[in-house]
Amino acid sequence: MGLACRSPGLRALSLHPVRLRRIRCSKEDLKGQRVAVIGLGISGKAATKLALARGASVVAVDKNEQLLPFECDHEFAGSANLQTILGNCDVVQLEKADKIVVSPGVPLEEYSLSTLMKFGKRVMSEIDFAAEVLPPNIKVLAVTGTNGKSTVTSFAGQILQHLGIKAFVGGNLGKPLSEAAMHCLNCSSEDIYQVAVVEVSSYQLEIPNHYFLPSAAVILNLTPDHLERHLTMQNYAAIKCRLFSKMKDGKVALLPLGNPILNKAFRDHANGCNVTWIGDFPGMKMDMEAKVATFRVATTGLDGHLQLGGLRAMGAHNYTNAAIAAFLVLGLDVGADCHFISSMMGKLTLLPHRMQVVCTDARGVTCVNDSKATNIESTYTALLSLKDQKLIVLLGGVAKVASGKGSNGFERLVELLKHHRAVISFGSSAEMIYEILLDGGLGIPCITAKNLEEAVKYAKSIADTGDVILLSPACASFDEFRNFEHRGQVFQELALIS
Repeated sequence: MGLACRSPGLRALSLHPVRLRRIRCSKEDLKGQRVAVIGLGISGKAATKLALARGASVVAVDKNEQLLPFECDHEFAGSANLQTILGNCDVVQLEKADKIVVSPGVPLEEYSLSTLMKFGKRVMSEIDFAAEVLPPNIKVLAVTGTNGKSTVTSFAGQILQHLGIKAFVGGNLGKPLSEAAMHCLNCSSEDIYQVAVVEVSSYQLEIPNHYFLPSAAVILNLTPDHLERHLTMQNYAAIKCRLFSKMKDGKVALLPLGNPILNKAFRDHANGCNVTWIGDFPGMKMDMEAKVATFRVATTGLDGHLQLGGLRAMGAHNYTNAAIAAFLVLGLDVGADCHFISSMMGKLTLLPHRMQVVCTDARGVTCVNDSKATNIESTYTALLSLKDQKLIVLLGGVAKVASGKGSNGFERLVELLKHHRAVISFGSSAEMIYEILLDGGLGIPCITAKNLEEAVKYAKSIADTGDVILLSPACASFDEFRNFEHRGQVFQELALIS
């Protein structure tokens, strides 16, 4: 069915019935089947390409009527079996599909997805759709948690690169897993990835996975976030623990010690994997003063000391992040050892917008970009790691609900903020943050600004020699910016203005 570029189009993807293991598929394994892809952002676009490459017809669906239909996108030129539906979508279109692939930004309440699942329609996450066709010998290293996911994922990918191992790094971090699957379909056997390092968000775990089977996986932490979607911490924990539900046969699962909600949820998903702990044995312990991590997992022979002193990163939490990444790489059993990983710690680099030192001016005032801190816990960690500095802290944007009772959680920051120079709140939640901090007995200057530009100007005007201006907003960015990256880029530009 052809459509003019002015009209929404339709296209359907389709997969084989559920299997218990991944397959190495041909490009025609979905020929004659229909697959619906819902949500046409980066993940949806990659899933659509993968489905077409496998011979399916695809209906691509998104509520945003302003999107360019895929039929008019040069990347889909010549795709005869593709149609796009923008705006309202009749559920009948989804009922006709053999499989429905859901992008992480789409809640299951939309498009009657929960109902379709109850009635047996195969609804899949994008990572599961991709994982179905990854070659069985690819090892998957999976990282989830409220905070630190991208840093650990990036560190693990860098370690594997320095080991000479061909690794895909992506998932919720940048490249969708469907891109890795496409690469494996199109490349020679010599160029296939040996490892896929995948950052996984809670949204990507809402739909139970059948094919996404990590060899090593971690939940870094669990603190209030995304509760507008998950409603309770118990639900949030249960969704995160789905990461482990298919891990058997000695696969390594790493969890934070001492989180009762997470521990209870994990018991429902433990399935024969090696359970290890951040903070105890079996697992890993940190000596932050000596900058040494000790690893011990008797069942796998994973044993040794990791020297972290060479790491060039601001914040104690990043030493822990590097140690976790190393632990997971060792858990893959790909020929690494602690001595080699210790020797290349100085080569690891942080991703932008995560405790990133932007500049130090002639007065000795340093600007630090921690725009990725979109919740209270991230900002708390940043403040804790810089407790010996004199900070001017920029908080603001769109505050998130930090508990099931509707609290935003800023009162938790008061004790750490009391010892610093000043706080400047900005953006749509500026007044609310200001009032919570003052009611909590802040005791240092607190200023409100209408936006980030004004906040940076205020900060520069009150900064003394040796101070640190820290953007660690504890809020989402969507009142003023496209995303946290855009916010961080603007902060960097403002910081560099003399």
